[in-house]
Amino acid sequence: MPELHELSVAEAAAQIREGTVSPVALAESLLARIDVLDADLQAWVTIDRDAVLSAAREREAEVQRGDPLGPIHGVPVGLKDIFYTEGMLTACGSRVYSDFVPDFDATSVAKIKAGGGIILGKAVTTEFATSDPSPTRNPWNLEHTPGGSSSGSSAAVAARMVPAALGSQTGGSTCRPAAYNGIVGVKPTYGRISRYGVAPVSWSLDHVGILTRTVADAALMLTVLSGEDDNDPGSLREPVPDFVAQMVEYDRPPRIGLVRQYYQDYATPEMWAHTEAIANQLAEAGAEVEEIPLPDSFAVVHNFQRIVMNVECAGFHEVNHRVRAADYGPRIRAGMEMGMIMPTSAYLKAQRLRRQFRADMSEMVAKVDVVMTPAIPAPAPRDLNTTGDAAFQVPWTAAGLPTVVVSTGLSELGMPMAVQFGGPWAQEGRVLGAAQWCERIAGLGEAPPIGQG
Repeated sequence: MPELHELSVAEAAAQIREGTVSPVALAESLLARIDVLDADLQAWVTIDRDAVLSAAREREAEVQRGDPLGPIHGVPVGLKDIFYTEGMLTACGSRVYSDFVPDFDATSVAKIKAGGGIILGKAVTTEFATSDPSPTRNPWNLEHTPGGSSSGSSAAVAARMVPAALGSQTGGSTCRPAAYNGIVGVKPTYGRISRYGVAPVSWSLDHVGILTRTVADAALMLTVLSGEDDNDPGSLREPVPDFVAQMVEYDRPPRIGLVRQYYQDYATPEMWAHTEAIANQLAEAGAEVEEIPLPDSFAVVHNFQRIVMNVECAGFHEVNHRVRAADYGPRIRAGMEMGMIMPTSAYLKAQRLRRQFRADMSEMVAKVDVVMTPAIPAPAPRDLNTTGDAAFQVPWTAAGLPTVVVSTGLSELGMPMAVQFGGPWAQEGRVLGAAQWCERIAGLGEAPPIGQG
């Protein structure tokens, strides 16, 4: 019988619904684990314990009364500290927002509450979800980076402090830390989850991401969070399917397009050998694996992504930069200042290239069920002054196509390794199904050493 803090989202929700687990006991278990581990991990920035336990008591009373229950009823969820939460400090990891308390919930936060979830607290983010490292440590080895910018969210989920947390991704800020911390990361189709009430980096590139320990939990959270939102002009105008049902439908040996070009050269020999070994393992289990080429437009994706991100980041922060430039960290400040001097013609060209690249990538993924690459060039570096390398996520973020990261082993140094699956526009269920099939065959299946024993 697993301890309460080990329960997945789906397991906790089912047991709460059955009356065999108390939402209050679950919340207390997670808060106690945070008390024990967070002095070392530094994954959390704001937790209102009274509010958490009050919400848990309300959820428990609803179960006892026989009220209608949401799909994640009584399950605590963490928020990256860029998600506006009514009445709760939302500092975005920055001195600039050090006293900012929103008077409304982000759409995604409202959806968690509507689904019966409990907001456990705010997880540490890098400053405004960019590149200046946060104080969070990696639960597999405290001397290694947890990645970023969703550093606290990823470390907290991996360390069993919370079963699910929200992140965001403008380059690689959900899926890279998921890979570094040995968990599941989902970056859905651009606009699938509303960004309303999420402090932006780049309106053209920002995605809300999901961090869990199982693919099934990610599908459940995606179903809760998805939907059109008039408050977000980039919101996806597509019906929201039952992603859990779609995942089950596609949980079978897929036709996998393995990308060797660029990824083999950029990955370490250990990481590429691991990726090939996983591909062979999946082929032996029934998958059809074939190598597919990248489109020619891939050659400039990292360049145009950086231009778009810097210019739009500068646009959001321009007023505060004018009077508080010294309060920003060096990396976000350098990026936005580069954006401020970028010619309009360069930004417009970058946007044209981005649209062409999305079309080219959509054509590539249409040739197979899913595309597979290594999730990261190398395991999490032993360097707390970096958030790692987002190179393997940037193309998918720029194209807006859905990706799922699955952790599939440990390196020689005992750090997680992972593969990444990508698929067609608005076809998250297909990618989730392939990822769950891979998880069952080759998933890591281990918890980090911190907090064990």
